[in-house]
Amino acid sequence: MSNTEANGHFDMKAALKDAAISALLTFVLASLILGLQIVDRNTGLVLVPRIWLAAAAIALVFFGRLALHMFWWSKRMRVDKPPLLPTTKLTAGLAKITRIAAPLLFVFAIALPFFPFSDRYIMDLAILIMTYVMLGWGLNVVVGFAGLLDLGYVAFYAVGAYSFALLATNLGLSFWVCLPLAGLFAATWGIILGFPVLRLRGDYLAIVTLAFGEIIRVVLLNWYTFTGGPDGISNIPRPTFFGLEFKRFGEGTFADFFGLEYSSLHRIIFLYYIIVVLAMFTSFVTLRLRNLPIGRAWEALREDEVACSSLGINTTNTKLTAFAIGAMFGGFAGSFFATRQGFISPESFTFIESAIILAIVVLGGMGSQIGVVIASVALIGGFEVFREFEQYRMLIFGLAMVLIMVWKPRGLISTRNPSLLLNPSGRSPARQEGAA
Repeated sequence: MSNTEANGHFDMKAALKDAAISALLTFVLASLILGLQIVDRNTGLVLVPRIWLAAAAIALVFFGRLALHMFWWSKRMRVDKPPLLPTTKLTAGLAKITRIAAPLLFVFAIALPFFPFSDRYIMDLAILIMTYVMLGWGLNVVVGFAGLLDLGYVAFYAVGAYSFALLATNLGLSFWVCLPLAGLFAATWGIILGFPVLRLRGDYLAIVTLAFGEIIRVVLLNWYTFTGGPDGISNIPRPTFFGLEFKRFGEGTFADFFGLEYSSLHRIIFLYYIIVVLAMFTSFVTLRLRNLPIGRAWEALREDEVACSSLGINTTNTKLTAFAIGAMFGGFAGSFFATRQGFISPESFTFIESAIILAIVVLGGMGSQIGVVIASVALIGGFEVFREFEQYRMLIFGLAMVLIMVWKPRGLISTRNPSLLLNPSGRSPARQEGAA
């Protein structure tokens, strides 16, 4: 945004210059990505030019950027009085909607398997969405509550998955025994990551956590004798319902015990309720911790680390607890992912997974539990909706994320309910004394 716009005057020349630079950058990117297409023909691979598509992208960026200068940024900067904070009515309305929506979403999640439209595809998609909801709530502890930018959260996801897979395949332990152990191992690695980054913040912290995630992936890829390397680990056992297995034949199975006709959907529904319980446990624990002194220490650290330290709060322990607790929930989700898939490999834990989880937290609103749910449904469900447009899927979602960041820079749910109110009744001290 130009200085002339910041001073309250619209500068057409500066706006055209900015739009032209944006269009030039789009030309550099779009000329290869959109302007050329590889087509497999009988004679071999042929490059087919698509000049119209690249030109359309360039024109869209140029005129879109110019329109933002003319109708959006200049309009916001021409206001004579200082910008107002969100009104009390808006904040109260959003809080009321959140209080109503949360129990409705919970009831919908519990009743989902019993709806007529809930087939195998819907249940698999619901399991995937709930897994990312749980991961988003776990990362929300680190990013949303403590304000620590973590780009390597997938490392804890991988530690939980491999911990469960190795314990279950080598020692024959059940899912319910390995689940807390996987969370414990992931929390330990969270503490190990926390120590080197105690003095880092901002971009430096993001780079170190990104490197940590890549280190874990490379170790899993190259330690062939222990992790299976690129071949991964297969034949991971499934969870049982009080010892009852979900098999087609044999005595003592789930269908045989309850006298039901075998259906593969039974195991899917059971897995769905497992991830729902794990996600609800994650939400309950994180919300309870937010109201405790450790939660208020996280929020103080997020707002100002120097002021937090000057108040006597041990920032070292505060950061370590945030990393450990967030990593623990990532480990729980990783163990569930391993038992659901039955096979894991390092290719399942790439940087794009960390980017998706972080995008869910940021787009939903950092520190907002219901915002993570909405963003998970929009992103993960949206990927399925646009699966037919695979070539343009990432482009569409990248554009959607940019628009949301312009429209709602603090996320979809930007309001935060305070963890501690000095005057919960909302009345002035004089009125309280008069009432007494």
